[in-house]
Amino acid sequence: MVGGLYRGLGNLDALRFSFLLSTPVIFAAGAVKVPDLFGLLGNGIRPEIFAGSAAALLTSLFAVIFLARYFKTRTLVPFAVYSIIFGLASVVRFGIF
Repeated sequence: MVGGLYRGLGNLDALRFSFLLSTPVIFAAGAVKVPDLFGLLGNGIRPEIFAGSAAALLTSLFAVIFLARYFKTRTLVPFAVYSIIFGLASVVRFGIF
């Protein structure tokens, strides 16, 4: 989203672009793992996989709807501040220093 905003897109256009950009990657990752689910590796865990997939679908739909409404009137500044603070804290705690 930041890249789209940087290039001059509006908030909602940047949101749409980022989700459209992620769709092929998510689809390809799922396509790679589906054969494992229906093979020997999926024995005994299929109901859990389907329940988790349904929960992920509902949660992602909620997130997209929430973000679309949020970005009609607000910006990414709070998220940017949060990301910088926790990123620096993570570098200090786990990283280079």
